[in-house]
Amino acid sequence: MAESNPMDATIVSSLSNSFGHVPLSAIPPMLDCILASTPLSPSSLFSSLLHDLPNLNQGANKDGKLDAHHRASIASMVGALCHLLSKGKTNHEGLQSFLWKGFIPLMKIGHEFDRELLNQIADSFFDVVQKTNAWEVMEATLVPFFLRSIGISAGIIQKDELDGSRWYSSLPFQISNDLLEDLDTNKDMQSLSRSFPLSLSCHVLSLILDAGLRTFLAASARGSVLENGCCYAEKFTANLLWNLCDVTERLLLKSLENRSCTIGFLLPVIFKAFISHSSFKISVHGQTRILSRNHFFMRMWTCCRKLFSLGSLERRDAYSILSLYLSYFSCTETSENADMSDGVEEFDIGSEKELWNEIKKGLVDEESLVRKQSLHILKTVLCMSSGSRHSGITEKKSQGKHPVPHGVSKRERWAYNEATSLGVGNICNTVDSGLNSQQQWEAFLLLFEMLEEYGTHLVEAAWNHQINLLLQFSISHDNFVSAISKGVHQNQSETWDEVFSWLSILWKRGFCHDNPQVRCMIMQSFLGIEWTKYRSCVKSVPKSFILGPLMEALNDPVHHTDFGVKGVYSSKTIGGAAQFFHQYSSYLDARERNVFLNSLASLTKRKSFSRAGLMGLAECIAACASAKYNDNKAKSCEDGLGNEVQQIYSLENFQHDDGAELLDGFRFVLESSKQHFNPNYRFRVCEKVVESASSLVLACDVPLEMLSYFISSLPREVTDYGGSLRVRVQDWLLQNHNTACCGCIRMKLLESVNDFPERFINHPHLVENFDDEDLDAWELEVRRWARVLFLIIKEEHQLVPLATFIQNHGTNICKQNNHSEWMPVKFLILILGLIQEIQVTQNKTSKCGVKIQAKSEIGLLEAEEQSSDTEISNIYKIFTDPLLFILEELVSFANLSCSIFSSASDMEDKVLPSSVKGKLGGPSQRRLSKSLTTAVLQAKISSKAVACIYAWYAQFRSCVPLNSAFTFVWKFFCNTIASPACNSETEAEVCLAAYEALAPALKALVSAFSPQTLGLFWENFQSLLPAIEGEPWLDSLVLSFLQNINDLLAVRFMARTRRAVLLNWKWVCLESLLSIPSSAFESKLQLEDGRFFFSDAAVRHIFSDIVESLENAGEGSVLPMLRSIRLALELFASGRLSLVVSGCTGVDSQIIWRLVHSSWILHASCNKRRVAHIAALLSSVLHPSLFSDGDMHDTDNEPGPLKWFVEKLLEEGTKSPRTIRLAALHLTGLWLSNPRTIKYYLKELKLLTLYGSVAFDEDFEAELSENHDARTEVTLLAKIPDSELTEAFINTELYARVSVANLFYKLANLTNRMGSSRGNKDFQAALESGKLFLLELLDSVVNDKDLAKELYKKYSAIHRRKIRAWQMLCVLSQFVDDDIVGEVAHFLHIALYRNNLPSVRQYLETFSITFYLKFPSLVAEQLVPILRDYDMRPQALSSYVFIAANVILHASKEIQFKHLDELLPPILPLLTSHHHSLRGFTQVLLHQVLCKFFPPMDPGSSEFIPLEKRCFEDLKLYLAKNSDCMRLRASMEGYLDAYNPKTSVTPPGIFVTRVEEIGFECVPTSLMEQVLNFLNDVREDLRCSMAKDAVTIKNESLSMGEGPESFQKLATACKEKVELPKDAHLDFQKKITFSKHEKQEMDSSCLLGKGEVYKQFLEMEKEDDLLDQLLKSRSLAMERIRGNRQHIILVASLLDRIPNLAGLARTCEVFKASGLAVADAKIVHDKQFQLISVTAEKWVPIIEVPVNSVKQFLEKKKREGFSILGLEQTANSVPLDQYIYPQKTVLVLGREKEGIPVDIIHILDACIEIPQLGVVRSLNVHVSGAIALWEYTRQQRS
Repeated sequence: MAESNPMDATIVSSLSNSFGHVPLSAIPPMLDCILASTPLSPSSLFSSLLHDLPNLNQGANKDGKLDAHHRASIASMVGALCHLLSKGKTNHEGLQSFLWKGFIPLMKIGHEFDRELLNQIADSFFDVVQKTNAWEVMEATLVPFFLRSIGISAGIIQKDELDGSRWYSSLPFQISNDLLEDLDTNKDMQSLSRSFPLSLSCHVLSLILDAGLRTFLAASARGSVLENGCCYAEKFTANLLWNLCDVTERLLLKSLENRSCTIGFLLPVIFKAFISHSSFKISVHGQTRILSRNHFFMRMWTCCRKLFSLGSLERRDAYSILSLYLSYFSCTETSENADMSDGVEEFDIGSEKELWNEIKKGLVDEESLVRKQSLHILKTVLCMSSGSRHSGITEKKSQGKHPVPHGVSKRERWAYNEATSLGVGNICNTVDSGLNSQQQWEAFLLLFEMLEEYGTHLVEAAWNHQINLLLQFSISHDNFVSAISKGVHQNQSETWDEVFSWLSILWKRGFCHDNPQVRCMIMQSFLGIEWTKYRSCVKSVPKSFILGPLMEALNDPVHHTDFGVKGVYSSKTIGGAAQFFHQYSSYLDARERNVFLNSLASLTKRKSFSRAGLMGLAECIAACASAKYNDNKAKSCEDGLGNEVQQIYSLENFQHDDGAELLDGFRFVLESSKQHFNPNYRFRVCEKVVESASSLVLACDVPLEMLSYFISSLPREVTDYGGSLRVRVQDWLLQNHNTACCGCIRMKLLESVNDFPERFINHPHLVENFDDEDLDAWELEVRRWARVLFLIIKEEHQLVPLATFIQNHGTNICKQNNHSEWMPVKFLILILGLIQEIQVTQNKTSKCGVKIQAKSEIGLLEAEEQSSDTEISNIYKIFTDPLLFILEELVSFANLSCSIFSSASDMEDKVLPSSVKGKLGGPSQRRLSKSLTTAVLQAKISSKAVACIYAWYAQFRSCVPLNSAFTFVWKFFCNTIASPACNSETEAEVCLAAYEALAPALKALVSAFSPQTLGLFWENFQSLLPAIEGEPWLDSLVLSFLQNINDLLAVRFMARTRRAVLLNWKWVCLESLLSIPSSAFESKLQLEDGRFFFSDAAVRHIFSDIVESLENAGEGSVLPMLRSIRLALELFASGRLSLVVSGCTGVDSQIIWRLVHSSWILHASCNKRRVAHIAALLSSVLHPSLFSDGDMHDTDNEPGPLKWFVEKLLEEGTKSPRTIRLAALHLTGLWLSNPRTIKYYLKELKLLTLYGSVAFDEDFEAELSENHDARTEVTLLAKIPDSELTEAFINTELYARVSVANLFYKLANLTNRMGSSRGNKDFQAALESGKLFLLELLDSVVNDKDLAKELYKKYSAIHRRKIRAWQMLCVLSQFVDDDIVGEVAHFLHIALYRNNLPSVRQYLETFSITFYLKFPSLVAEQLVPILRDYDMRPQALSSYVFIAANVILHASKEIQFKHLDELLPPILPLLTSHHHSLRGFTQVLLHQVLCKFFPPMDPGSSEFIPLEKRCFEDLKLYLAKNSDCMRLRASMEGYLDAYNPKTSVTPPGIFVTRVEEIGFECVPTSLMEQVLNFLNDVREDLRCSMAKDAVTIKNESLSMGEGPESFQKLATACKEKVELPKDAHLDFQKKITFSKHEKQEMDSSCLLGKGEVYKQFLEMEKEDDLLDQLLKSRSLAMERIRGNRQHIILVASLLDRIPNLAGLARTCEVFKASGLAVADAKIVHDKQFQLISVTAEKWVPIIEVPVNSVKQFLEKKKREGFSILGLEQTANSVPLDQYIYPQKTVLVLGREKEGIPVDIIHILDACIEIPQLGVVRSLNVHVSGAIALWEYTRQQRS
């Protein structure tokens, strides 16, 4: 650049500095002036400014910010440069310089800091390009630069190919080598190209194309062309469009950012280009190509299809592309603008089936944005935009209102109006002629938008109607799917498939709606469709919809509110779903149904089901299975209606593979039911599954393995002997119902079962080694087989092959030790599984035997049951001989196998695999080599098999000699405890395995303890360990066992987890050893020669060892340790076991303190409170032998160890429902056995009484039914002998107090049986404990802060605690004695006088009745004066009336008439009480008394009848015949007849017998509640015959006749009235309201005919004149404040938030509303309310209208002439500014979230809404009410 003149430099510098202060519009004239007044040329000025531009950019960018000054400077500078370029015209060199030095850097700055600046710079620059026609420069420089930048950013140009030769070869632009060389060599340009963001590159290219397109269109309009006849802008635009189309296609398949830039910048301008021209001609490397709109659209659709298959984000972008495309090219525009010059048919995206499928997917997408995009695409493709649709509806509305159908209810009429407002009415008019496809699509879109946008009431109004219309007219040829099918669907079946695929979209959206009420309505609508009317078309409902959304909806608890009620595990929804599935399956052929059922059952593999959902699934499976296929039905959809001939689908046509798959699916359903722990519920599920399996699957055709898996999934309690499903399962397995093939099926299944043992023990491949997992798998397999075996065996001879197999293989077991032919271990597992199944069945048989014996005694035993029992016993006998025959051989094999334990010291410590050696491992991880693991497992199984066979024989055939088996077990025990010390890890592991094998052997030995066992024990003991004189038998053995195992635990070789395993086996073995004395004692065995089992020192040593280890016990050790403690305490107990322990001195408190502390630490550290562990803890620590000792409960007025433990346990139990229930079960049993200990536990008894937890422990019942340990431990708890109550309430929150109530009920019975003899200390203790607890509880209900409250909410915690306390007091009422009667009466009358809810008061009344029946002398002394206290609260007086009436009715005959004489006179006046509830209550009770004591008189008798008797007779007759009294008594439902005060104070009377189903604390509805409910329900009817309420009296005015004489007399009387001061009538007002009969007299002019009456009225007012004058000033002020109120009432009863209510009260007072209706008027006393309302509640009338009385209140106001309005958004609501308020208005406000309920909307005369313009579409209810109230005020003022 040439040197610049200093003057020029000064001008340029001044100009640059002025750019920030000169507006952009002033730049061109300023430059023109400078150029005209200075010698500067445009080019030189341009060069100078361009040279100065980088400095300006750098100064603007140095702080990382772009302030307004710098922004203005840059904009003005660019404006100046562009103006100078435009003056240079064709100065392309200057343009290129500006591109590289100015435009591109400024683009980057604008992109980073200011998008508005970027657009401003681009507009200025492209304006220059257009003026100078510099498109060639753009084509040669800017476009390739940004294309290259896109290629690098998007990865289209790889790093090793920066020149992009491969990509550029496909572009129409000829990129010059010079440009490429500059880009590669010039570092500044290269860095610019690489660092440009992709979004900026796309943005700039879109701006270039848009500018070129505008130039091209403008040139075309002007007709300006180049010399060759072609506008160069057209060529440039076409070439750039080609490039951008190619870039777009590439970027759309890249990352999310690439797609976002393409959709946001490139696609809009490309679509804009194709709007003007359908095709462009492009020259690419000399070849002419056509870029057509049609071709590009197809490429975009291909990209969308690829994106749809990639993921959710890609799917969303694909919808955006389609929405963008359709927004530029609607169906109509495409057809109008189609340019067919290229001869190619226009691309119609609506004909693409995949588009419709993707629209369907989008409409049910979880994201609302995707759903809205899909809906927009659907509307556009259908050419049905929302605007056109609504405009059409508006036109039809203008034609006139549609008549409402006759004979419809008000609710239906309202629904019709709502539906009409949505456009449904327009469709209804064409129903007779049929709906065309467009109208059907309108209905579809209406329903979809209804679910997305509208409220619940609109869905209720229009849903069923629209769905039925769509189904009704879908059978026509012009149905809504025909509009999109384009002739693709050829038959009716395919049409129905498409119809239901669209309808399923609506159902799915409805099923997952946020509002549960909508979900319920949609489900009811779907199930309410008459599917039978559509016949086989129901098969077209998409299977994916049924298995997906429909089943998910069935799993929704909101549809099953009636599930489980009264023990019925079904619901209306489940029943409807079962009918649908039955109808659906009846049109599926065999194969289709099997596949469908398998898919249905397999749902449990993928998702969890709720209780109701799983039952619904089982019911639907059963419904499908019971459906009968009919081929004629399947054709009815195509052939029309025809005759239906059923074709029974038989099991013979069933395919075997299908059966196996189905059973596998059914098995998962059964497994899922185990998650829900109610046994009745699980039985119901199992019943349905078995029913389905038996109707679909032939058991003999299913592989035995799969069949056994299915059978094992059924709960044992339903298939074992006596089980509820055993017979049904057997009938299915043996096909007893199919007599034609029963025999062959039974033989086939039996052969498969009998072949199992041979297949099981033989192995095709040699198995040298096995581990614990293999062993567990084999054991499970055998158990499943054995269970099936004993289900199908009916006769003894069927087991002969199995018995022969056992005998043949058992005799050769020792020869097979090398596994040459078969595996001995598997054979032993087979025998073990068989014996275990036999033992289970024998136990079940013995339990059922008691029931069978009871039936036989009363002659109800059926022959089938008797023969079945006999057959079972014979079946078991067939195994006894074979097992006894092989026992010696098994003993030999066990001795041989167990030699591995004695040779452990000779083993080398081998290097173990790293997978075992280097890990801590779990309990089953043996740290042994494979061969050694196999050896110890074989020894374990062989010893267990011998012990089990021995135990089984000893238990059921005690006469059989079993010396060898016993000797083996005993020697094995002695050898194990005598094993030497271990010197290696391998030796320690083998010793551990020995104890593991010993545990089940010892357990089996002890379980079969008998005289023969005792003899064998003594013989082996003498031979192995010679007895020391006087030493107990088991001392040395047990102490040696403990010493040996403790030494083994101390070795350093064992891993920590292996020590834990050894500890488990230690306690299991110790439990078995300690149970030997107990078993001997129970078998009544005595030792000879004065020998004992244990010494006292040995037992103490064992007990100390257990207690010391208890704190750190593992989960597997807890039960055996606690059982060992229990056994040790039994050995300590004096007296009972004194013959088995020598020198037993019992236990001291120090040992027990250690025990309770360790036990508490153990219990507190357990994460999972298991039933068995809790029960074992209770029965062990709180042992009956300890509980009778008073020192264990109290020592020197300090808690003893047991008292301390009980306090801790119950304190923790308040957080663990099962703990406190089991504790209550055990403790109440102990207290009943030891009444003298109750006095120490009054606090705990009170805690149990008041305890309540809403948590339902589902695991509890499951553990009791499935866990043997849990059942066993619970049976060992001390309990009160009342199994009915325990069984009914043990798993409820009521059980704690039920058990306490039962305890005191039993104690009361003991004291009653004791009578006058008071010598028995236990009886005396029972009486005293009852009195103490009675007084303690009475003191609490009177003086406790919570229990004594009078104001509390219904169902609150205080309400519940009050009920619990008084329920217990009713039971304790039997303990009231002469010495405490005065104190009890004092507490009782205080409680009766206080306010309490009727549910609480009924128990006070029951207690009082029992009290006065027991002490009749107090009736006259206390009850009679109280009944004559007429100032008493009506509630309390009602209670005393009930007490008095029942004392009369239930007193003994000796004093009954005395009570009648004392109590009837004070009760009679209450019949005239002004309090309606007391009056009605007294009528009911008095009628009961009169009917009992005053029999009907003989009308023909001439005997003189006294006056009082005639009065009573007429009163009784009135009460009996009066219609209102009869209705009142009828509503009682026989309550009084059923009420018995004696049974009402018993636990069964309180908790069971009074009502069947009670959901709240077992509280029945009281008599007072029934009276109040009756009076509230029929209040309007009773007003004519009962006195007016006080509020009604105040609001009525004096009624007078309207005849002329009346007015004349009244006027005459008024003339005599004293003249009062002005406005004196406002001071004090008296209103006189006449009763009904007085009004009738006035109407007949009786009253008006006497002028004296009016004179008396005036005299009364004269006498009050003085008072009027005194109160004049105050009254005037008050009336002015209160008067002149507007006639509008705000109803806010539906609101519950205090700030809203207080704000509305303040607003009502500000605008002087007539009143504010709230649900509870007491809310005005709330501190928060008063703080917000600022005393407004003192001035505005507050009307109490409970929620359930709102409808009645509104109807009443409507009769009074008020218009009822609602502030709610509905389809018919009127904008607030367009509505004219009536003068008398009631305005209803809705709930804070839900709005106004549907049932109240029906009552409204109109709905008004506040127009809203913003995004948020809701206002606070207080704000809304204030706005509406102000609008009313504004209208009334104007």
